[in-house]
Order: sequence, then structure tokens, then C-alpha cells
Amino acid sequence: MFTVPVEPLDSTTLQHKLAGDEHKPAQNFVTCIHRVKLGDTLCNITVTWAKTLISHTLYITVENPKYKANHYTCKIDLKTWQFWGKKGLKTFTVAEKRVDVFWDLRSAKFSTSPEPNSDYYVAIVSQKEAVLLLGDQKNEVFKRTKSRPSLEDALLVHKKEIVFAKKCFCTKTTLGHHKKEHSIIIESALSGPYDPEMWISVDGMESIRVPNLHWRFRGNETIMVDNLPVHILWDVHDWLYSVQHSGAGIFVFRRGGDECDFESKADELGESCDLLEEEFCHFLYAWRTE
Repeated sequence: MFTVPVEPLDSTTLQHKLAGDEHKPAQNFVTCIHRVKLGDTLCNITVTWAKTLISHTLYITVENPKYKANHYTCKIDLKTWQFWGKKGLKTFTVAEKRVDVFWDLRSAKFSTSPEPNSDYYVAIVSQKEAVLLLGDQKNEVFKRTKSRPSLEDALLVHKKEIVFAKKCFCTKTTLGHHKKEHSIIIESALSGPYDPEMWISVDGMESIRVPNLHWRFRGNETIMVDNLPVHILWDVHDWLYSVQHSGAGIFVFRRGGDECDFESKADELGESCDLLEEEFCHFLYAWRTE
């Protein structure tokens, strides 16, 4: 579906790349786009975690709202043998304002995702405000940076990722109220004496069951999470009909909005779901392994 770039792409270019590559990606890849306020200006910050057999890298790209082609990128090597390299600071200027990127990944804990689970922080500070704070060590951030929480919270508007598994794919995503993360599990049974089928569970509870997958390999349903509608769209054609069943299943999770509008925008999965002001959209590319 897409190839991870050697250097990070801006959000628009990355969105087009996601749709076009027919080859299996060589990296695990998680990209989140956050909308933050720098002074009086709104801008997007793209955070990408990428991992291969020989590298593990964090890219942070701050989009310049005044000059769309001029972005500022910080690249952090997480697999370096130098312990001190996992803690650092980088400074640049965006829209005539100083922006500091602080990170401490020395004790970060990882599972199968290239994104850490715990014991780390990545913070972006401007004018003594922490405009974006990732990780679970907020107290350490405010102590080190001598900053305060931003008056306006950063808004996660977009997420894309690749996961690899035999038949059970796991991720976490923000679907309900108050930035609460929910656990998503996608399971499938494609071989055996019965018709192939698929299940999608949220927080351990089965939310969608898709029997007769040979006929329903594309579809969408709406579920309720924290009393909010969440639209889920899937396309697992390549699980069933590609060579050696090696293609990716594509899943889209979108919070809120109009369901008919969602269906019309999702006709072409790789190019759907523009960055909306209030609605969060999560793309998941699920690659089956033997």
C-alpha cells in the first residue's frame, strides 16, 4: 500500500503515498498529525515512528502555516548505541516564533509497535507553553522545560499505521470523549471448512461481526463508543484474492460526522478522510504474515 520514506513527508504528500505502492512495506510505521496553536497561529505537527530490522527512528515535522512548502524536521535515532543520544533538544523558528523540541527516550518501553508504550516523553514548547506533549512523564517535562500546559490542548486529527500479524491485529486509537484511548482488535478466520469471517472488537467487546467475507470483503458499519458514533470501514479484498493472500486489509475508523458523507469520501480508501477540524480519522493497514 505504501513505502515508508527515508525522510518524512508532509501530511499531504504522505497521504498520496499511502494509496499508491503495491509492494509490502519494509517498516512498521505509525504517523500521527496533531493540530496545535503556536501563539495566534494554528499549524500541524506530524509525528512519525518508523522501525526496520536495522533502524528505529522518530521524525517530527512542524508545518509552517505561512509557507506551506517550508517545513521544519527533527530526526531522532532511537537505535543508537549512544545512551545520551536518546535525550536531547532541538530548536528552530516557525512563523517568527521559537519552537523547542525536547525528548527523553532513554527508558522508553516498547512492544510490537514502533511507538513507545510508557516511560518516555516528547514535548514541543513555544513561548513557555508545552503545545504538544507525548508520553507519560508530564512532570519531568514541566520540570526540565520550565514550561506550563498550553491553554488550548493539541488536537489529534489523523493517524495512519501498519501492523503485521497472522490473523489477529491490535491497535489503540482515540475514539470517545476526553482523549481516551480504546483498544481495537481485528480477528479473522480465512481458512478451514467454514466461510471466512472477521470480527472487530473495541475494549474487549465484539462490536462488528462480518460473516461470508467472500461476499462482504468491503463494507462499513457505525458503532457507539462513549455514546459517540464511530464509523468503521473495511476493505480486505487482498486478504482473500491477492497472490498468496499477501496484501493488506485496510480499515478506517472515524469519529462523528455524517455517515453518508463518510461513505462518499471513502470510495477511494487511500485518498479519503481529509484533515477535518473536529473529526478524528484513523487508517490501519493490516498485513498478514505466514
